[in-house]
Amino acid sequence: MSDDVGMRVMIRAPRAEDEVLYAEAVRRSAEHIGRWNPVEPDGLPELLGRQGAGLRTFLIFDRDTGGLVGKVNVANIVMGRFCNATLGYDSYLPYAGTGRMTEGLRLVLDRCFAPQSADGLGLHRLEINVQPENERSIALAKRLGFRHEGFTPRMLFLQGDWRDHERFALTAEEWPGAAG
Repeated sequence: MSDDVGMRVMIRAPRAEDEVLYAEAVRRSAEHIGRWNPVEPDGLPELLGRQGAGLRTFLIFDRDTGGLVGKVNVANIVMGRFCNATLGYDSYLPYAGTGRMTEGLRLVLDRCFAPQSADGLGLHRLEINVQPENERSIALAKRLGFRHEGFTPRMLFLQGDWRDHERFALTAEEWPGAAG
């Protein structure tokens, strides 16, 4: 697993008491994230209600300030012989572009690939789908070691239209921090 010593961030599951901090971060970052993802500053209660076997959300916090760096959804979790999930994420201002999101995602990947337990999800494969014009998100996926697997036309309905996506994936064998 990634050693979180020296990291500027920490991760944890969202809580009801994060509602105000979350809403402020999303509103502050609306223009930054709105081109790629829905902007739902009041969406935390609904997101909390959806947590379960198929969805786990992690919030990334700056260790020094306690500020909310970003949100990562591990969605469409399917176990059995598949052990696969899809990652979706938003980074929030003023932390976007500081490397903190990369650090936080490393911690999330450690949790995803760790053996299934109270902390680990026991996944074998993760996928990230990114709109082709979202160069920063594509760079983040590549920085984390995800490989390009293909192009999916009209994959998600966002901002009033069906959007194409580039597909990236990573398996536990490819993740340096995975126990194996």
